[in-house]
Amino acid sequence: QVQLVESGGGLVQAGGSLRLSCAASGRTFSKGIMGWFRQAPGKEREFVASIRSGGTTSYADSVKGRFTISRDNTKNTGYLQMNSLKPEDTAVYFCAAGNTIFKYDYWGQGTQVTVSS
Repeated sequence: QVQLVESGGGLVQAGGSLRLSCAASGRTFSKGIMGWFRQAPGKEREFVASIRSGGTTSYADSVKGRFTISRDNTKNTGYLQMNSLKPEDTAVYFCAAGNTIFKYDYWGQGTQVTVSS
């Protein structure tokens, strides 16, 4: 059974930082894609960042220069370093992983990030 478990969310003041982790179990994703999405209250889930097996990264414009995605294939874990957080970053953050680089096959349950002004 494949599981993705996020951790590292919490409450932080504007301008602060958080580091989210996504631990995968049940299979490895070293040849696939890992990504982060978020969903704010009343809004649709949106893409935040992704990293492919070769290390190529992609970011939403709203987080470029502030967030950094990374992965440690030896630990089967992905990370999202979030700096200079803003109140508009408040959302439930979900990690996702794919067996290939073309689509996401598995999703985590999400972790809440709240940024106070």
